[in-house]
Order: sequence, then C-alpha cells, then structure tokens
Amino acid sequence: MELTTLLDRLKLDYLEAQLDAVCEQGAAQGLDYKHFLTQALDVEWRGRSQRGTEARLRLARFPWLKTLEQFDFDFQPSLDRRQVRELAGLSFVERAHNVIVLGPPGVGKTHLSISLGIKAVEAGYSVLFLTLESLMTRLVRAQQENRLERSLKQLVYPKMLIIDEVGYLPLSREDASLFFRLV
Repeated sequence: MELTTLLDRLKLDYLEAQLDAVCEQGAAQGLDYKHFLTQALDVEWRGRSQRGTEARLRLARFPWLKTLEQFDFDFQPSLDRRQVRELAGLSFVERAHNVIVLGPPGVGKTHLSISLGIKAVEAGYSVLFLTLESLMTRLVRAQQENRLERSLKQLVYPKMLIIDEVGYLPLSREDASLFFRLV
C-alpha cells in the first residue's frame, strides 16, 4: 500500500500535505527511524493543534481579536500589571473561579477580557463571549420557549464564559433572576 494512501486512511492530513518536506529534512539531518517518526508526527500534531485553536477562536465569538501584548498599560496606569499577568496564567479557569473586571467605559475592560479569552483558547480551553444584552435576549427567549435548562447547560459548557457590558443594561427582577441562575 502507498504511503500517501495510508496517511489518508489514518487521517494524517497535515503530515500528508508536508510529506516531501518532512522526508527531505529527515534525510538531510540523517535522522534514525525513531527521530524521523517523532518529527513527522510532530508536524501532524502541530497542524491539528492549530486547527483546534482556530476552531475554538471561531466558537468563542469574540467581536475582535486583541491580545494582552497589544494592551496599552501606560494608558491605564492604575491597572495592576502583576495581577493581569497572574490572570493570564489562567489558574482561575482551572479552579472555576469568577473574575469581574470593573471600571468606567473606555478603560479597556473588553480588551482585557478578550485577551484573557484568547489566552484560554490557546491553552486549549473552550470560551464563549457574550454581551449582557445578547445573553439576556437568549435566556428570555429560551424561557419563553420552555428550553431554559438546555440553554443554561449550553452556556455553562465552556470553561470560560465572558459576559461583557454588565452594568450598562438595567435588569428587571425577572431578568436578574435569570442572570443569577447562570452565574
């Protein structure tokens, strides 16, 4: 059986696409079989990992992509850089702790939230970004259609749920009750 056929059947698509380059590089480096196989499988692993990251970024529904490295800490000197670096370590995600980013409009809360979400995606976590308005619309509609429990399960599935613009929208008592069922 041909090597490309085997790669196709085993669904090693990234290795198949880079096969000639991997073989040439292995031959040029004089790799033994074990090291060559390790290098070849690493190509496949990196391709799959990249595809997973891209899929998680799409599913997160970020309105834009801004990283922590792009954040202007000089514009917001009151922000504790050490605390932000600690949050970027994502231990709060693993411990399932909530993080609340507070401040007046225009200080970078959304940028920070998205950048932490991107870090989580890159670390392999599932993330979902919603504004409070879109979240409440979703929950109210789900309640009206008698599928609230299902909607709540979908919303708590991601390891990180980012709810933006909390405090900008007044909530009725019923809406607040729905919101606190989630959080």
